[in-house]
Amino acid sequence: MRLAVAVLLCFAAFVVPASAQREPQPPTDATSETEATTLEELFQHLDLIGTWATDCAQAASPANPRVTISVPSEGLVIEEHYIGTGYATNKYSVLTAQRLSGDRLSVQVLFQPGTPIEEKQNLVFLVQGGTRRTLFNQPEGGPVRVKDGLVVGRGTKTPTLKKCE
Repeated sequence: MRLAVAVLLCFAAFVVPASAQREPQPPTDATSETEATTLEELFQHLDLIGTWATDCAQAASPANPRVTISVPSEGLVIEEHYIGTGYATNKYSVLTAQRLSGDRLSVQVLFQPGTPIEEKQNLVFLVQGGTRRTLFNQPEGGPVRVKDGLVVGRGTKTPTLKKCE
């Protein structure tokens, strides 16, 4: 179970220190990437809201996580990782996000918010062509778990997730 949690952490979420966030801009009729001022707008602009998997036609499993990103209320972006029956669903609350480049997103998340194992994590995702992949993952105050898209200590590549819907 610990390995499954560690692997899922590699897929997890979004990191940027609050001090690095941009000042809000006045809204416009058409929100562009430079005008996205809220988490929800940024995630919508990058087409991240929805369900993701390595193979959308197959059932969720440790090798094929089903990742759902939703906005249950204004200002709240949630990411849930389901890997099948018999496994706990990992939940991430996105705290901050910042576009680093055209295809890279830095996020800070709270893993398992409100539980005894709650943990802040910093992540960087590669988002392009209807896919996303974790390039970097580090819990606050902890060792790097993913660097350059490779799981540290294992050398395996993080999976590329495809948008299912």
